Amino acid sequence: MPELISLDQAEHLGIDQVHALYEKYVSRSQVSLIGSFGFGRDLVDSAEGAWITLRDGRRILDFTGGIGVLNHGHNHPRILAARDRFRQRRRMEVHKNYFSPYVAALSHNLAALLPGDLDICYFPNSGAEAVEGAVKLAYKYHGGRRGTVLHTDIAFHGKLLGAGSLTASPEIHFEFPRIPGTDSFAFGDLASFELALERHRDATGRSDVYAVVLEPFSASALRESPPAFLREVRRLCTEQDIVLVFDEVYTGWGKTGELFHFMRCPGLVPDVLTMSKSFGGGKSSISGYVAREPVFRKAYDNLSDATLHSTTYYGFGEETATALEAVSVAVEEDFPGRARKLDQLLSAGLARIAERHPRLVASTTGRGALHGVFLRPGPGIPDRIRTALPAAARDPRAVPKLLTAAVIAALYRDHGILTFFGSNRDIALVVSPPLVAGEEETTAFLNALDAVLAKGAARLLAAFLKEKVTG
Repeated sequence: MPELISLDQAEHLGIDQVHALYEKYVSRSQVSLIGSFGFGRDLVDSAEGAWITLRDGRRILDFTGGIGVLNHGHNHPRILAARDRFRQRRRMEVHKNYFSPYVAALSHNLAALLPGDLDICYFPNSGAEAVEGAVKLAYKYHGGRRGTVLHTDIAFHGKLLGAGSLTASPEIHFEFPRIPGTDSFAFGDLASFELALERHRDATGRSDVYAVVLEPFSASALRESPPAFLREVRRLCTEQDIVLVFDEVYTGWGKTGELFHFMRCPGLVPDVLTMSKSFGGGKSSISGYVAREPVFRKAYDNLSDATLHSTTYYGFGEETATALEAVSVAVEEDFPGRARKLDQLLSAGLARIAERHPRLVASTTGRGALHGVFLRPGPGIPDRIRTALPAAARDPRAVPKLLTAAVIAALYRDHGILTFFGSNRDIALVVSPPLVAGEEETTAFLNALDAVLAKGAARLLAAFLKEKVTG
């Protein structure tokens, strides 16, 4: 019988053991990449709210927000209690032959919170699955008679083959097979969108576009679609019977100051809305797409098509029970209001930092609890740094990526603050605190960022290189 590592043994593995197992069984490149930062040498003991406690007792302020997953922070007590309740009562996880009270209640609550007739819900496991389910629904709505789906030129919708076909971020730099009939238009550019629609008309003027998929706020690029643009896209999609899909996987549940970002525009309703990340309260791997009733009814609501779209873990009991509580927390604790308060602190604080460090900070932007700092990289990277980081040297975005990485490393090493950078065309230091963070945590972050930038680019890069070589 093979020797297996037990749960107890796993919890006591040292960092060198973890690295060795990753290198052998997971990915050597991940070890190399994450090992470039101080946090690549640390292991976590516990986490609560906006804070992480390491095994050596140090406390780390997590300003990543779990990259969209942790609006509720780490281990929100109500989320833990909901999951404990589910287990203690030995509730059934999933079974295709029984209806789930959690799916029923969660669907009701989403329909009650969302505008218009966004009423019909489906709950897979990841954001990419939700996007693919929405696109598949749109294709079926048109009975396969149309063959084109449009997305933006900076889109990030996931990394599966289908969702990846709609993703224009250079993070997907390898040319994988694409679903047929994809085309793009410039983000927030109405003229570009109208040209894309015109490209896909036949001689009779009939549109071949079955879906438009876009992010009202691009979390990976830190860019916001103008309300007038969104309204005109809605009008044109209605006029041409195109299914309009809003991807709010990252921005949902209060992140930018509304429950969902598109709700900043009263009366605006997409045909399908996708969500994930904080939908599960930081504990549940769940996503969802919510469709307008006429779209769903035409596509799937008949006996022959009722199971045409399904997954093994649809309605997984503990996941939907957790999401049910996570939604209640987001509403009752006013996550949109919390994001607006964080926006006031971050907008003013980051603007002051930009004024103090004009040689390093090119611009800042954002909304709610989702902001970005774009650094001014300067003329280039010294050869000694390029040779130490050959992968970065090949990347056309190497200079801003490396400088931003140096800032991230310094924030962690010198101030105990965890951050990350965006992966779209322009590289940003992403400022994305959980919505349970407050003025004290925000002030600590702003003061730390100010101190780090005061070091200047040369010292930051030199320290990062040293950490890369000696780490």
